[in-house]
Amino acid sequence: MISTAGALVVPIVRSAGAYRSPQADEIPGTVQTPTGPLTPLDRDFVKRVRLAGLWEIPAGRMALAKGGSTEVRTAGQHLVDGHTELDRAVLDTAQTLGLEVPGEPSVQQKAWLKQLDDAQGAEFDRLFANIVRNAHGQVFAVVAQVRAGTQNSTVRDLATLANSTVLDHMTVLEATRLVKFGDLSGPPAGTSSPTAAPVPAPGGTQR
Repeated sequence: MISTAGALVVPIVRSAGAYRSPQADEIPGTVQTPTGPLTPLDRDFVKRVRLAGLWEIPAGRMALAKGGSTEVRTAGQHLVDGHTELDRAVLDTAQTLGLEVPGEPSVQQKAWLKQLDDAQGAEFDRLFANIVRNAHGQVFAVVAQVRAGTQNSTVRDLATLANSTVLDHMTVLEATRLVKFGDLSGPPAGTSSPTAAPVPAPGGTQR
């Protein structure tokens, strides 16, 4: 049985310092990288993908341990498998682009994990399906926006993988037949990429 949500937040741990590049991570606006312009939206997307894995892998493990139906346990396995692969990809992306990424879930995500950890039986199944499906719906809109608009090939590759992963997870969560679609949050407000010309990072060249 799962004892604490905190004990589960251990998907993939690597040194955050390995992904630190002040030039790429701290210059405001759009910067140039070897794989194309990197916008604030691109950087935010990379960090969102990392955060998703940090809480959804533990949530998937809970579903495997406590899920009351085959469908809930199947969804849990998809979360663990999909976000483990995606987490490796996002860490590689962060290293390539010189970005610092989060090392633990957000306060809200920790609260979701505690809700799931405290729940049992049918209540767990219902909360799992709806909390995780709602979160996927929010990030899916951001993934689509980044995939459609980014000029950075490294970010584009990550967005392509994230798109298929999130869509798969939404599908298996909906297959539990527990999702209350009327209660799902709408997509987040759109964030437009800056139109200003890219700022070359030190040592880089502007296209």
